Amino acid sequence: IAGSDIYSKYLDSRLLYTKDTCSIANKPIELIEYLENSKIDFYPYSRILATLEYYKLVNCNEFWGTEVPLYFPSIYAGTTDLCGIHNGDEAIMDHKQTNKPKKREWIEDYFVQLAAYANAHNEVHGTKIRKGVIFMCDPNAMYQEFIIEGYEFDKYTDLWFKRCEQFYLK
Repeated sequence: IAGSDIYSKYLDSRLLYTKDTCSIANKPIELIEYLENSKIDFYPYSRILATLEYYKLVNCNEFWGTEVPLYFPSIYAGTTDLCGIHNGDEAIMDHKQTNKPKKREWIEDYFVQLAAYANAHNEVHGTKIRKGVIFMCDPNAMYQEFIIEGYEFDKYTDLWFKRCEQFYLK
């Protein structure tokens, strides 16, 4: 992607986010190294920007993996963007690209997906994840973050397993 308009935008955003804009100053630099060492050309610019905003705006203490394949034995499988610690809590985190900002009530299927991934991670890895986070960014760099936890997480977990049951009963 060197020489492309997307790469130029990436370099501009790199300069912006390598400044001391984060409470943990080395996180933006670690992200730059991660992006440079990964297959960044497969990701749209807004996803890169969402990731950069994520490091700037959100307190993530620890990352266990990116593009993590998950499965609940004999029932379902999927891949989440990120597993780790978000504001001190174990969490499943997913990036979503959008063409325009979203209202919370429009993205309930994403919350169901987070609950599914969290329950798969818990089943296979023995974790107790009860939190999901959606990071969203549109082409105009409008960043949004949506969190489910507690009762809301339980609600989407129940909805997910009801969907699984309906699928297998067909």
